[in-house]
Amino acid sequence: MNTQESKSKYTPNVQGDVVATATLRHVRISPQKARLVLGLIRGKEVERALDILRFTPKKGARLVSKLLKSAVSNAREKGGVDVDALLVTGCWADTGRTMKRFMPRARGMATPILKRSSHITLVLGARH
Repeated sequence: MNTQESKSKYTPNVQGDVVATATLRHVRISPQKARLVLGLIRGKEVERALDILRFTPKKGARLVSKLLKSAVSNAREKGGVDVDALLVTGCWADTGRTMKRFMPRARGMATPILKRSSHITLVLGARH
């Protein structure tokens, strides 16, 4: 996979009514690991998605759960929306800034360590 991923490659075409969004930027988890967790909740109802995240033993599950609660809070503040009828209509993880570190190796050499970060976006829509 190309290290310079374009945003349009993983940003899905969200259709329907967008009720609320929430974005978590510069979070220290690789986009590949975040996408594993996001795939579990895509298209699910909010209550079901929170249950799935609660019992998923991954670091990304805790981050996405907090982000999902924030998106629900954004929808509640916007008003005019039944919170029980919300769906996760879109979610994606884009590549953030990569920190470059070096690990000393044998014979005076060094190998690069890439510490990746992500921008995670969650979109909520209303069920019809």
